[in-house]
This record gives sequence, structure tokens and C-alpha cells, in this order.
Amino acid sequence: MKHYDFLIIGFGQAGRPLASQMVAQGKTAAIVEQDPMMYGGTCINVGCVPTKTMISDAHQHLNFEEVMARRNKVTSILREGSANNVKNSGMDLYLAKAHFVSNKVVELTSENETIQVTADIIVINTGAKSRVLPIKGLLETKNVVDSTGLQALKKQPETLGIIGGGNIGLEMTHLFTQMGTKVTIFEHGSRILSRMDDEFSELAQTYMEEDGVTFKFNAGVESVKNQGDQVILTADGKDYLFDVVMYAAGRVPNTDGLGLENTDIELTERGGIKVDDYCQTTVENIYALGDVRGEMQFTYISYDDYRIVYSHLMGENKFSLSKRQNIPTATFINPTLASIGITEKTAKEQGLPYKANSLKVENTLRAYITNNSRGLIKVIVNKETDAILGATIFSEAAHEIINQLKMAMDHDIPYTYLKDQIFTHPTMSENLNNVFNF
Repeated sequence: MKHYDFLIIGFGQAGRPLASQMVAQGKTAAIVEQDPMMYGGTCINVGCVPTKTMISDAHQHLNFEEVMARRNKVTSILREGSANNVKNSGMDLYLAKAHFVSNKVVELTSENETIQVTADIIVINTGAKSRVLPIKGLLETKNVVDSTGLQALKKQPETLGIIGGGNIGLEMTHLFTQMGTKVTIFEHGSRILSRMDDEFSELAQTYMEEDGVTFKFNAGVESVKNQGDQVILTADGKDYLFDVVMYAAGRVPNTDGLGLENTDIELTERGGIKVDDYCQTTVENIYALGDVRGEMQFTYISYDDYRIVYSHLMGENKFSLSKRQNIPTATFINPTLASIGITEKTAKEQGLPYKANSLKVENTLRAYITNNSRGLIKVIVNKETDAILGATIFSEAAHEIINQLKMAMDHDIPYTYLKDQIFTHPTMSENLNNVFNF
């Protein structure tokens, strides 16, 4: 039975840098990944990188074949680079399925053999998978896919039905609409972006409808089935015909088949792996990083988990889950929608002494330059302390500007500093001068 100092289960964004740090200190380490097409993790293979590459190319008016070709090229380069980095660093890389036999014994099953390994420290970094909805025919019907399957299409659909109006559904809607596909979204709720203040939900819906998207709200999708190569989607007793249907109801922790029942590792009510403040599970020296914890599913959260564990192992405890704050998010539609902190609705519900201000992008100089008047910027501040409580930026470059606000919030910089700051001109960032000018 081979023994390692570190064993990483799942080739995600958090495990590899942690293992690299350990190897650099003379430790032995191995990474186990069951799918060679997932070397490097979700982000570079089926998540952030390929989808945003596709959206960028669609904005440049590349056709479907060109978009797909560059997507595949980018993921191939990054996947191969990730594998080579591991192999060249002195780590062992197993293409196998990992299954816990006990707390510290892991069985690795490949095409050719089954072996068992042990490790002083084990890191579970297996990510998440698409949530499967209880819809009749969902997994049996041809041309019904999740977001990963949508990226593997060989032919552009003329019509696309999307079940779920969350971030994944909206981004895929935007992508395929840009390429000329007619998209219909079936949303179980009464509106999209339900966590946002109403004006952003309504504005996003308006923009997408202007781009040709059809929405079906309060939709109860009952079944899907084939009619030839097409898909009949039945919702609320009515049939709709599509070339392809994608289900996008979020993602759930990928713990299936890990054999956690053979260990003392506990799960949360949401099915994620339970951890302490330093990402350590209920078994000492077994850690869970990234999406498998069932919390916020972002690449940058996974990477921060790595920092937390590394600092903890070094005895520094510089980072922890309880110290994590002010997490920005971005949804890549048109324009990009980014947010941080709380909404005005939340501030009102909490009875905070707040004031809010909004700025329409159409009233900014940048809108005239880019000929893009879409968007709205809104900020919420504490009127007694001048602290920034939250912001939503629905505009060009929102995904970049939101990081400036995170830095300000993390360091307790009052909103007045941004109101009086000198920004380059003409840019979207200088709109912070105006929106904070209460």
C-alpha cells in the first residue's frame, strides 16, 4: 500500500496549488482524477473559462463553428498545461476513481487495476455536478442536456429551451441568443434574479426580451420527450418544440461514489461536506475544498479555500471561513451584472440607517462613446458611518469595477473617498464619482 504525505481527490482549482506548495517543501503528493477531460477542474474545462470565451467570441460575431473551435482549443491548452504542471512538479497523477475504504485508506480503481493508498493529509476537491430535476424523461431524452452538454453540441440549435432562469441559464441564454438561436426560458419563480432589487430583475428581463428571449414564469415543467431529433417540452399542460433543451437548476456537491459512508466524515443538510473554520472535515487531517462543501460555487472561492488550508497547515491561520467577507459576484449577460454586499431591500428589512442612489448608464459619458446605453448602477451606504453596504453594477466592465468596491469595503473606506477619487477618463469607473455623490 503506497503512502503519501498529501492525497488530493479531484483535480480542481484548490487542490493542485496546495499540493504544489507541499511538494516544494519536500513532501510527497498525488492527485486523483477520474476523467482526463477534467484535468484542471471545472473552471477551465466546462465552467468559467470556456463559457466566457464563447460569450466573448459571440460578441465579436464569430459563428457557431468558430466559437466552438476556439472554446475547444482554449480548454485543450489549459487542460494539457495543468496535467503537465502536475507531472513535472514531481507529483503522481492517477487517472482513477477514488473510494474511501476507511478514514485514511482510499481505493483507486482504474481501467487496469485497483490499488489502495494512504496519506497523512487528504483533500477532497471533487467539485459539483448539475442538479437533476424530477422531470419525466429528463435523462432519457435525446438532445436534453445540462450546461456541459450544451458546450459539446456539434450543430447550433435554431431553438433552445432552458429550464431554469438562474445564473447558468441566463448566461447560456445570452450566449446562444448572440449567435442567433431563439431561446425560451422556463422559470419556476415569478421573475429572474430574485435576490436582486426589483429594478435590476425587471431591467435584465427587458434587455433579454429586446434581444429576442421569451420567458415563461411560474412554469411547471412536467416532461420532455423526443419527436424525431427534436424535443417536446410540456409545461403546465402545453407542449413546446425545441431543437435542444437544457436544464439549469443549479449544481450540487459531487460526493457520489466517494464512499464517505465508510468514514466519519459528516455532510450538511444541503449535502455538502461539513467543515470547520479551516475547511477541515469531521475527520482530522481530511479537508474539503471548493464546490463539494455545498457553499458558494465560484472558482475564486475554491482558490481562497486553498489559502485557508495552506495557512492553517503552516500554523499561521491567516485566513479562515469566518474572516471571508464581501464576496463579489458577476453574471455575464448583456451588459454584465455584478453585485456585492446587501441590496436596498435587505437594508430596509434590517432597519439599517441607509441611503441609496442610482445612476442610469444612459446618462454617462461612456454610454455615448460606446453607443451602449444599457445599464444601471446602484449603491447603498450607511448614512451615519459612511460605510459602503452594497452595490449592484449592471453595465459595461461591471465585473472589473465591482472589485474596486470590494477593496473599499474590506478596508472600511468610506463612500466619500470614491466620490472624490480621481479616475481615468472616459471610463465606467469614473461613474463611481457620480453615483456616490449623495
